[in-house]
Amino acid sequence: MTALGAVFRPQLPPERLRDLARTADDAGLDELWLWEDCFLESGIATAAAALAWTGRLRVGIGLLPVPLRNVALATMETATLHRLFPDRVMVGVGHGVQDWMAQVGARVDSPLTLLREHLTAMRALLRGERVTTAGRYVRLDGVALDWPPATAAEVFAGATGPRSLRLSGAAADGTVLVAGTSPDGVRRARRLIDQGREEAGRTGRHRVVVYLLTATGPDGAARVEGELRPPGDGSQPGFGVAGDAERIADAVRRLAEAGADSVVLQPTADEPDPEGLIRFAAEEVRPLAG
Repeated sequence: MTALGAVFRPQLPPERLRDLARTADDAGLDELWLWEDCFLESGIATAAAALAWTGRLRVGIGLLPVPLRNVALATMETATLHRLFPDRVMVGVGHGVQDWMAQVGARVDSPLTLLREHLTAMRALLRGERVTTAGRYVRLDGVALDWPPATAAEVFAGATGPRSLRLSGAAADGTVLVAGTSPDGVRRARRLIDQGREEAGRTGRHRVVVYLLTATGPDGAARVEGELRPPGDGSQPGFGVAGDAERIADAVRRLAEAGADSVVLQPTADEPDPEGLIRFAAEEVRPLAG
């Protein structure tokens, strides 16, 4: 069954997270995803709080920008979350927005190389291995976690282009796709991910998570289109959905049929009732989505 989730967007102040996370938990939503966007909110701090405030909800971070985070520290924090909240944590990493990385002096010449090195080291450390490596960006000398996760810990990668999608297949346990990705886009991503998996000899499960820009209400269609295609942008809008529960459930089913394991409803930045959208997703969309 495809999991259904929602995003807590960091345009909301951090103090809103408790009510929204508890709403998701009480309503029976499968997943809540958090973002570490510069310069809004931390992914690790918000994930820890959301997990502590809830009892069954799975919480994802999509994504931690690897130029900002030393791999040993990122893995220590990830392992700690897994030990505290077994089987409820999903951590994703990515290149980061390059303009933001430049602002903080962390931009690198080869984001793809850094992501590959980070994924390789992070997954080995989470498996409890002692790691020594001297890559272009990631350098570790006999590093091992004293408290690795007690159960398998998946690491997701954010990916959009062909090279990063193949890398995700080769070096990550799952892939996070951005909002605007159409069902055909999910199929293309799956093919590229599978190419990377085949080249790397990977045979295990690889989960695909896709964000779906979603709105309800009389102005929902305008809000979705405005975010997918800002004013003055002549491009065709990406894939999003506005309307009632059946219309949104149909979009979820189409993405699931294309290969998405989790569909995560992403409210527009100006969503007037985030808690209401969470309840709507869990109580009205989930029963129809299958």
